[in-house]
Amino acid sequence: MLKESWVRGVFVWLSVFAVGVLALKVIGVRKQEIYLKYSEFQEYIENQHPDSKKVEEVTLRGDPMRGDEIIAKLADQSYITTYAPYDETLRKEIREKLSSRGIQVNYEQPTENHGWLNALSMWLPLIIMLGLMFLFFRNMQGAGGRAFSFGKSKAKMMSEGTPKITFKDVAGIDEAKQECGEIIDFLKDHKKFQEIGARIPKGVLMMGSPGTGKTLLARAIAGEAGVPFFHISGSDFVEMFVGVGASRVRDLFENAQKNAPCIIFIDEIDAVGRHRGAGVGGGHDEREQTLNQLLVEMDGFESKDAIIVIAATNRPDVLDPALLRPGRFDRRVIVNLPDVRGRKEILQVYLKKIKTAGTIDAERIALGTPGFSGAELENLVNEAALFAARTGARRVTMGDFESAKDKILMGPERKGMVLSADKVRETAYHEVGHAITAHYLNTQTNVHKITVIPRGRALGITSFLPKDDVYTRSKENLLGDISVAMGGRAAEEIKYNHFTTGASNDIKQATDMARSMVCQFGMSRLGPINYGQKSENPFLGKDWGDSKNYSESLAFEIDKEVSKIIEEQYEISKKIILDHIKEFEHVSQVLMVLETLDSDEFIAALNGSSLEEIKTMQENKAILGHTQEATPSEAAPDTSPVHATDPSLA
Repeated sequence: MLKESWVRGVFVWLSVFAVGVLALKVIGVRKQEIYLKYSEFQEYIENQHPDSKKVEEVTLRGDPMRGDEIIAKLADQSYITTYAPYDETLRKEIREKLSSRGIQVNYEQPTENHGWLNALSMWLPLIIMLGLMFLFFRNMQGAGGRAFSFGKSKAKMMSEGTPKITFKDVAGIDEAKQECGEIIDFLKDHKKFQEIGARIPKGVLMMGSPGTGKTLLARAIAGEAGVPFFHISGSDFVEMFVGVGASRVRDLFENAQKNAPCIIFIDEIDAVGRHRGAGVGGGHDEREQTLNQLLVEMDGFESKDAIIVIAATNRPDVLDPALLRPGRFDRRVIVNLPDVRGRKEILQVYLKKIKTAGTIDAERIALGTPGFSGAELENLVNEAALFAARTGARRVTMGDFESAKDKILMGPERKGMVLSADKVRETAYHEVGHAITAHYLNTQTNVHKITVIPRGRALGITSFLPKDDVYTRSKENLLGDISVAMGGRAAEEIKYNHFTTGASNDIKQATDMARSMVCQFGMSRLGPINYGQKSENPFLGKDWGDSKNYSESLAFEIDKEVSKIIEEQYEISKKIILDHIKEFEHVSQVLMVLETLDSDEFIAALNGSSLEEIKTMQENKAILGHTQEATPSEAAPDTSPVHATDPSLA
């Protein structure tokens, strides 16, 4: 290694020297030097008038090898260079002829021949450049020949030394694991299926939200089957060079054939497998050539029965139909977000990797994390461990998990932000308005936590947890959510008789829900009709993909219906707060002092518990090392709602 560095250093300095020599040669070239034959030079002198003084002086430089070099300096600072035969008589005639015309003649003695120096100055830069090229290509070959391997596949093969992942490491997606059972049996003994005449699916498309464990499941399949596993991203196929993607696809399948039976896993296949004919380049762009080659390799004339292609995407709607037909990706595995039982199993897997203090209640954490994917649950466990390490603890407690969950759901605390007493009071009334409305409307959610401590971009936050698994929403549920969203603004009007910009995010949520009820869900007097449609072009952005399929008069009716829904629910929120104004005031006062209330403390304040009693509840929970929270029987798969006072506007 040291020797290679020394050689590289020598070449660098030689390169600098070569560049210097070339620069000197360029600088040393006379300005506007004109080369003439000797006969042309004689004619030039003969035609010059004696008084013109166009040629100021001439220098004769003797050179036995090349002849006399004659350099004539002109008045405009340019030069004429010519060569005459090396002869004393001729040199005398030239001197007399030039002197007769008033031209000064200088004569330099013949110089010693340094031909080797001239040769060195001519050939040394070329030699150095050839050496640099040799060193460059040698380095490229030493680095795996990347300079000549544009068409080689970038797929990484899982080696035997890689930690083996099996189905024991995959939790929360039991249905998807069962779907993949046949693939494992085939890879273990594919001849058994071939003797019967059965054909195993050539391709398995895993579809699901980001972080649900699609890649982990593919690696577990390879680990269970004990076969080679090639991993590549869809974006690794396509480069700026034409034909590179198709070449890489061919190379990938050639390598896979040598290691068959095996698994090829293509992550984010939508990067290369989108609809053909919809791009800017029509049917001839590089991405489509790559896709065509992939289609041929998966189900072309050559049979590759011992190779199974597994692909993952969270955008199955944009994939080309030819990619999804039987014979290619003919089996589709849905990898959903885990339910409460699945979240508990996933947490138990990751809890084994950290040091915990006593028993961590995985079920309680699972109930409080609706809508979390496997990756998000892993991040939650890691955040809890970071909280423990930050405080100098050696074990992770339930309190650390509560802090981590609050940070993820509501954002990090902004401890450096100091609010005035008036702003804290205003924020407290706003957040309690949300909580009071949700509690007395008896919606599908429970109040999880209320805080007036600035978190993330919010001055205050009210978060909720669902009571049961939610798969569909009724009209009453949606109207209740709109009322809860408007509860903060209603509280501001009742308490202060004015509005702040802190409710801007609440208004946006309410407007979006009301418009969806009218235009998508058919929950208005306009009937069960879908107003507005999405574009089917996968290459247009979301903002460009919508088209309006209704008239201007109908648009006016839609806006009027949306406005009516929001106004009615706003009045309901005001009525609930006014009907329970005593509880509203008491909870707000408690929140101003304690700054944060969980579900138990909120219910206690509603029932009339004093500030001291609730403070005692918090102290007892701190001693136990964890914070109590509502324990609904189930948790919803979608994200729990959060109502925040916008900090940038409040």
